Amino acid sequence: MNRHDPIRHPPSAGSQALAPIQDYLVEIHERVSKIAGGAPADYIPELGKVDPNLFGIAIATVDGQIYSVGDALVPFTIQSVSKPFMYGYALQHHGRAHVLKHVGVEPTGEAFNSIVLDDAANRPFNPMVNAGAIAVAEMMKGETQDQRIANMIELFSSLAGRKLEIDDAVFESERATGHRNRAIAYMMLNTAMIEQDPEQVLDLYFRQCAMNVTACDLAVMAATLANDGTNPITDHKIFDTQYVRDVLTVMNSCGMYDYAGEWAYEVGMPAKSGVSGCIIAAIPGQIGICVYAPPIDRQGNSVRGISVCRDISREFQLHAFYNHTNVRSVLRRDYRADVVRSNRLRTLEERTLLAEEGRKIAVLEAQGALFFGSTEQLLRKLNALAQNSKYVIVDFKRVHHADSAASKLIVRTVRAMAGGDTDLVFASIDNDRPLDGLIRALAETKEGHGLRQFRDTDAALEWCEDRLLAGVGSTAGTKFALHQINLFDGLTAGERKLVEGIVRPLVFEKGDVIMRAGDPAKLFFVLARGTVSVEIKLHGEGGRYKRVASIGPGLTFGEMALLDCGTRSADVIANERVVCYGLGVEELHELAKEHPNVMITILGNLTREFSERLRHANEEISVLE
Repeated sequence: MNRHDPIRHPPSAGSQALAPIQDYLVEIHERVSKIAGGAPADYIPELGKVDPNLFGIAIATVDGQIYSVGDALVPFTIQSVSKPFMYGYALQHHGRAHVLKHVGVEPTGEAFNSIVLDDAANRPFNPMVNAGAIAVAEMMKGETQDQRIANMIELFSSLAGRKLEIDDAVFESERATGHRNRAIAYMMLNTAMIEQDPEQVLDLYFRQCAMNVTACDLAVMAATLANDGTNPITDHKIFDTQYVRDVLTVMNSCGMYDYAGEWAYEVGMPAKSGVSGCIIAAIPGQIGICVYAPPIDRQGNSVRGISVCRDISREFQLHAFYNHTNVRSVLRRDYRADVVRSNRLRTLEERTLLAEEGRKIAVLEAQGALFFGSTEQLLRKLNALAQNSKYVIVDFKRVHHADSAASKLIVRTVRAMAGGDTDLVFASIDNDRPLDGLIRALAETKEGHGLRQFRDTDAALEWCEDRLLAGVGSTAGTKFALHQINLFDGLTAGERKLVEGIVRPLVFEKGDVIMRAGDPAKLFFVLARGTVSVEIKLHGEGGRYKRVASIGPGLTFGEMALLDCGTRSADVIANERVVCYGLGVEELHELAKEHPNVMITILGNLTREFSERLRHANEEISVLE
């Protein structure tokens, strides 16, 4: 979405669509609208003229969905809610060390407009009080005042996802009555906390406070903080994640002025209030909230805004210290390859060996988010499996996030296991964008660079099985003689000779389509050398194909043609140079007229093969359920 496009909204409350959050907002709006108390701020004359009955609520999710109710699209001036965003800008453009020289991060317990500095460093206590915000305003880049104003407007427009403007009447009203802020600015000039002309710094500060926004705008801006600094509507990265942490930390401790302690105790969400009657809150990784209701209490906070945020926090357990995380949930399941095998179709000899030796291959499925605690659980389980395994496959298919702590722990594990008795194998991380950090961390080490990684667990299992079979003396490989093919077990030497008479030797190069879905089934094939993949087209996935099986020497494919003579149900593609035998279905039926035992034996072998596959599939399902 372009930043100037209108904001998206959910179905109205009267819609038949299922909208539980929207319905909840309607309910809480109706309930809280009955709360009286407070009055619009009148020390800025323009703010005193606002309709006290205005009341809007908006919630924006980190994937860009917006829910709103009431006067959520009525414009008002942002006032002090501008402070965390200007602080984020200062951190982004000047760095933590520079900003800390001019503004601290300690709560004051004082009113937002107190004329007081830190005695030790002569700097404002934090960027959420006026003194700190004025010092931060000086950090807006630009060679001229016009450039600084333009850059400031650009910042807030990018945060809201649309072009914002300054309310000139409110700006003029603030400039005309902002004598206390002038006293603060000149005091900081005296202590070298600001260096520019105080009147120009104040001009920018008054303008930032007079920026016109709506509750929906501020919900998106709060959701940008909840989304690690990326606007969920435009996907524009505005703040680095490290600085979002700093902004949210200061909001949590200082955002509600001398009400901050009680807010943290009761509501527990990083928040910022403004005297225009708005409150924003950000729940990292989830949502941004804005409530707009002009009547404020003696501490400068919206009366209805506090009530709404308190109710939302309690109703949905959004308090920062309400622990939603169960690190044990990272372990989805684990299993062994003696029970759950790859989709590679195997000969009887190979299946027997895997039944005996497959426990040496373990698969561990992870899920959810990987951070320090959950990764520790994952790696502890991995270590336990490695004690009696030759191969351990870790499947990341259902992992949606891995932070830097997780990446560091996993890289340490890869290093520790490199060259050991157990081979570590990773699956499903190649093209998974949320795991880019983990992929980069692995690529930066020689052990990680050499780690076996596969597109999915099936491919990883097949590779481990092949290695295991090779290590235990499997004779699988090229099979040219019919007596080596399971399908022809039980045929006499004479009957095999008759079958050989109708065999067509065929050679296919890598990538050749041997069978195509929808084609008439006139042949079935016996694989003598190489491997092939069986693929089906997924419905509704943009023409994407999925491999459902691979087949090696000594096995058959296309054999359903013997039963129904219908059309092919899948594509079969050569993985490498392939040598196989093609047997015509009509020729085999003709041969069986004079030699019925040929067809009886072949169909009997097919039935046993299908039965064995079905039995094993049932065993796998019982393990994977």
